[in-house]
Amino acid sequence: MQKLINVLALVSFTVSAGIVAGGTYVYLEKDSLIESAKERVSEEIQGIIGGALGGELNSSMPGDDVPTTLPAPVPNVPF
Repeated sequence: MQKLINVLALVSFTVSAGIVAGGTYVYLEKDSLIESAKERVSEEIQGIIGGALGGELNSSMPGDDVPTTLPAPVPNVPF
């Protein structure tokens, strides 16, 4: 019975030490973890938006849709 209690105590200590070590790592590296997550989310959102637009932003240059002729004059209708 004593051996079983010693094994359970050792397992409990190992689990507790792992939780403390993991919490310490996360606490010390929280800024870099947050920045990494922000970069990943930003890249994913850019990919989604770029795919939704179908590359329309890159394919057309400003001024490509400027008409070369003037439209017909609109008649002046008095009211």
